[in-house]
This record gives sequence, C-alpha cells and structure tokens, in this order.
Amino acid sequence: MLEVTNLSVSYGGLRALTDVTLSVKEGQFVTVVGPNGAGKTTLFKTISGIVPAASGQITFMGENLFGLHPARRAHLGIAHVPEGRQVFKTLTVLENLEMGAYPQAGQRAWHHTLDRIHTLFPILAERATQLAGTLSGGEQQMVAIGRGLACAPRLLMLDEPSMGLAPAVADTIFERVSQIHKEDGVTILLVEQRVAEALELSDHGYVLETGRMVLDGPYETLLQDDRVRKSYLGLS
Repeated sequence: MLEVTNLSVSYGGLRALTDVTLSVKEGQFVTVVGPNGAGKTTLFKTISGIVPAASGQITFMGENLFGLHPARRAHLGIAHVPEGRQVFKTLTVLENLEMGAYPQAGQRAWHHTLDRIHTLFPILAERATQLAGTLSGGEQQMVAIGRGLACAPRLLMLDEPSMGLAPAVADTIFERVSQIHKEDGVTILLVEQRVAEALELSDHGYVLETGRMVLDGPYETLLQDDRVRKSYLGLS
C-alpha cells in the first residue's frame, strides 16, 4: 500500500532523514518508534506532503506521491492525525469532524462514519456543540482521531496519540486505535513513545534513530534485540 524508498529530507541544510525505507501493506498495523528528534514526525509530514523530500520515492497504492498536493493525498485515502492534536479550537466538536470529511470518500460515507466515531468515542456525541478548545487533552485527541476517520481513510497515520495524556486516558486511546484496525480494517501507521504498547499492537515495527532506520521486524524480533530492550523497554 505505502512504500517509502531511500527517502531523505533536509531542513535548512541539516539532514532530518537519510535513506529511510519503510513498507506498509494493506491491512497492516505498523509502528515507528525512536527517541525525540529522530525524525518520526518529519517522516509523517513528508508522506502527507507538508514537508518536501530531498530525494527518494514515496508511492501509495502504486501512485507516486511526489508532485501531488497534500489535499490530493487526502483524496487518495491518507489521513494524518498530527502530533499535538491540532484541533480547530474555535470550532465545535462536530465542525471539527466535518472538516475531516472534506475528501470525496469522507463526504459519501459521512453519516455512517459519524455514527462509527460516536460509537468509538461517545463523549464526542455529548460534546458535539462544545468548542474543541475547551475540551480536555484526552477529548481533543479523540476529536483529532475522529477527524482523521471522517475522511474514510485507507491509511490512518497517528503521530504520538498518547502524548501528554494521563496513563488511563492513553490506554483508552490505544484500545480505540486497536478497534479501528481490527473491526474497521483500517491500515494503521503509528508513531508512538509508549514503545511496548505500540509494538505489541503491531504487525511490524521500525526503529528510527537520528534520521535513519536502524532496525525493523515483528514485535517478537524487536523484543529480542538488546538495543530495543535496554533503550526503549527498560529491560536488561
């Protein structure tokens, strides 16, 4: 479904990503982990078209994404739930969700998708007319994920969905993301600091450090790697 090949990205002369290669097959749950500043968010922004690439290739469903406007990538079925939630604070919860339904697939499936969002996150139905900026951090994250689902995506990219949330709220978010994958069949690409939980949900994981992919494999393989065990899982 998604193929990232030898991707390099530079900011102001500084290399943020170097020869990054990643593959996401349809129906998979793939996680990218790594320390702060490793380039994980840059990778997502480049896939969604916010940041230009210096070299390499990104294809989605066989189509070359380079040269395609970010809005066009959304129409292809790529939804990006950004780091820090970034809800439209002066719009209501419902208006935020409606903004996500901009692509044609989202418009066609709007009523069904809205029902599904409310099933996953019932609080969003209760808060439909409330301004998103007045919600708690966890509720804003639910809005952000719901907004991503509103476009009826084929690929849902989630950047640090547990960031800044209380552990119990983060657990709920992880449970809902797992439901979206298992029950709705949405392909997931996740960036997450809660490494153990993220990898355990995944079919395949990648470790990104200082802009380079240093390791990848299924959860069981990564769990056996000493670097992952010590640096990310706190195991000896």
